Amino acid sequence: MGAARKLEPVEGEYLRPWLYDAQERAIFCDARYGVVEASTKAGKTVGCMAWLVEQAVLNGGTNRNFWWVAPVYPQAKIAFRRIKAGLPVGSYLANESELTIRLLAPMSTIWFKTAEKPDNLYGEDVYAAVIDEASRCREDSWIAVRSTLTATRGPVRIIGNVKGRTNWHYRIARRAESGDDGYHYAKLTAYDAVAGGVLEAAEVEDAKRLLPDAVFRELYLAEPSDDQGNPFGIHHIAACVGTISEDRPVAIGVDLAKSHDWSVVVGIDRRGAVCGFERWQGTWETTEGRILSLIGNVPTLVDSTGVGDPIVERLQSKRHNVSGFKFTAQSKQQLMEGLVLAIQQRQLRIPDGLLRTELESFEYRYTRTGATYNAPDGLHDDCVVALALAWQQYRAAAPDLAYARPDGLSRISPWVSADERGEY
Repeated sequence: MGAARKLEPVEGEYLRPWLYDAQERAIFCDARYGVVEASTKAGKTVGCMAWLVEQAVLNGGTNRNFWWVAPVYPQAKIAFRRIKAGLPVGSYLANESELTIRLLAPMSTIWFKTAEKPDNLYGEDVYAAVIDEASRCREDSWIAVRSTLTATRGPVRIIGNVKGRTNWHYRIARRAESGDDGYHYAKLTAYDAVAGGVLEAAEVEDAKRLLPDAVFRELYLAEPSDDQGNPFGIHHIAACVGTISEDRPVAIGVDLAKSHDWSVVVGIDRRGAVCGFERWQGTWETTEGRILSLIGNVPTLVDSTGVGDPIVERLQSKRHNVSGFKFTAQSKQQLMEGLVLAIQQRQLRIPDGLLRTELESFEYRYTRTGATYNAPDGLHDDCVVALALAWQQYRAAAPDLAYARPDGLSRISPWVSADERGEY
């Protein structure tokens, strides 16, 4: 259980309310952007109420504004009433018509806003904000709130129940989960709340019996339903998840970083299981050296599109086993359809984590010229691309795989260093 802690503001003493451990870790993190996907009644709202009051007390001052933003007015009013009820009498002035609470010691003001009209959220300087039920708010509202935090560099907590995969809250949660700078991701399930002592296990089990499985998983386990638009199928992806292989690789795929993206290397063993996975950001020099140390003399397919072309040429000058793959609309469609078939036929095994997350986030759309396959706006697809390249290389080597055997070492993976001759 999390213990209440004392913090010293400019005047007086602030005592943080008790929160259970997972709840406190999810919300009281150091990141500027804290994103929480949570089940119903898991304590996300209470935790963020405490967080926003703490921000207003410790970082407040005259004319400093702190915002609670909810999808509709009645929800904003609920938060207003609950925070007001939790503050000591005489420590604040409340305005019922404007839905504001002014804390008398630091003289900062907490505003309770609605996300119904995003244009009304522009213009103010805000020192910290909470977006409540973010999956039910319009993305325009998030953009407006983000603009108010620009001058102050204020932090924000973005919280909500899971509601499918086609909303901005889902996308920003995936950014946070993938480790983007400045982000922190947390999931709070009903079972976390049971362990924390704020929900009864019998109540959760009753809901599990009565509700459809997809509804229960969204509301109580914070697991999004399988929206249309994912080319692989969420259940097919789940069926391919397993432990990472300890066999040697027979094929490797490499996606090179573009702009803010990541370089990713994926190795597949002779049975079609992922046996190596690396992801990093760095200079081209660092990336080249790291790729060479990972691939040894295993057949490797590397994205050679655009800036990748000279990188592939330099890799090929040192490794005979490197081939390039140029992306066009047609070649990407063919590459991804090969990966779709492999996953739907259970020919691949992938480890849980970022590979699975990116596969589940991936989308396809039909256009006049064919299908397009991409990550949603703002998310990454580097892991999916590297996996698809590895599978393409694996298929090219497939005729020989039935006779492949480990060479006596219990563990040879792409991550065993190779010298410049490409030998292990």
